[in-house]
Amino acid sequence: MGASVGSSGPVKAEPNVVPMIDVMLVLLVIFMVVTPAIAAGFSAEPPKGANLKPHPEEETDQVLGIDRFGQYFLNKKKIENASLADSLTRIYSTRGDAILYLKAHSGLPYEVVQQAWNIASRSGVRVVAAITDQVGSPTAEGEASAQNP
Repeated sequence: MGASVGSSGPVKAEPNVVPMIDVMLVLLVIFMVVTPAIAAGFSAEPPKGANLKPHPEEETDQVLGIDRFGQYFLNKKKIENASLADSLTRIYSTRGDAILYLKAHSGLPYEVVQQAWNIASRSGVRVVAAITDQVGSPTAEGEASAQNP
């Protein structure tokens, strides 16, 4: 009935997992809060088009995005609308090609897109190519269903 001073058995080597679980939960909360903020950069729904050839964006392509509020994004980075001409002039003064891809929200008034197009033309851009979302064409869908009954 007295207290034992020495250990009577082998030493137990069990890790204490409670602090590890606490750290994991904190990291989970941090990632849950930060992840939506990362994807909140440029959001636009471009017009839909049929029978389009796929054109993957390359790192060297210059893409001007316009969201539904008329805010400009150059290569997915938000820029001030007033500084668009300066940014494009700086980029296209050293480039061999003068192609700019334009990706605008489908709900934008056309004059907003035309204004960006005019700024690009005055800033050294020679070709402006519009990017649209691809949808299946009725003829391609009909041919696919005819081949696979």
